[in-house]
Amino acid sequence: MLSRSAPLVSIALCTYNGGKHLREQLDSLVSQSYPNLEIIIVDDCSSDDTPRILNDYEERFASISIFYNEHNLGYVKNFEHAITLCKGEYIALCDQDDIWSTDKIEIQINGIGDHALSYHSSLLIDEDGNTLGRDITSIFNLYEGKSPHPFLFFNCVSGHSLVFHRRLLDDILPFHEKYFHDWWIALIATERGGIKLADGNLVKYRQHANSSTDILRVRNKEPRIEKFFTIEKLAWIRKFAQKSRYNKSYCEELLNCFNAHGQVINRFKLLYLFLMKYNSILYVLKKSSLSKLNFARKICLQSKYAEA
Repeated sequence: MLSRSAPLVSIALCTYNGGKHLREQLDSLVSQSYPNLEIIIVDDCSSDDTPRILNDYEERFASISIFYNEHNLGYVKNFEHAITLCKGEYIALCDQDDIWSTDKIEIQINGIGDHALSYHSSLLIDEDGNTLGRDITSIFNLYEGKSPHPFLFFNCVSGHSLVFHRRLLDDILPFHEKYFHDWWIALIATERGGIKLADGNLVKYRQHANSSTDILRVRNKEPRIEKFFTIEKLAWIRKFAQKSRYNKSYCEELLNCFNAHGQVINRFKLLYLFLMKYNSILYVLKKSSLSKLNFARKICLQSKYAEA
């Protein structure tokens, strides 16, 4: 059992027109078994009943502090704002429409050890809270460790699941609006103490048309046909290389395989670099080793997978 001397954990919850599911989420936050919590809520100019609901909970629970933006910041920058208001040794990110297990934070803090970040799988539910019979492990292999390579091109860490140590703040902030903040936090955490995977599905993760992420492609069911190497992805790797402590040279070698327009100029070097680390780079994909090797061959050698 944790005591009141347990480190302070800040829950950073961002809201925007989330009144429909907000009470369920807030009830799961104020019911957490962890004894030392603050709940920082930043509303991004909601026009529905979200402010009224928030004010009601703030009046009833001393752990809740609410802040209202003067103008709309958008999803990523609102989380950045919320994080800067957190005082905890650890910071947990929270969406407005999920439902947390009451022991979520306690399990993660008990198990995080010296790691920089803890996260977990989640059970997928529909808009009405009915289980979809799947969890995140049915979609991705969830990574645990200290290698950044699984996060260079893919992400398996959902924002609602992560708790990170505040020592990461100097390296993760400010967030770039083009990139998912949870992905960036996970990537940086790999080299600053590593990532710990907690056991179990600790959140009911709601999937609907207004979700900030679309893990089951609720909004768009058309098959995705997209290039693997894009200027945006290369900029992502370049951004990480500037922060990397141990993998800067590998990232730079990858980048040197492309010209300024994102076109591949050295396909065989690119394939060699991928094959060196294909098991880690493609770790999160639900594919066999043979399928991963074939995938690496296709994306590196076929021109349709890079910017034209």
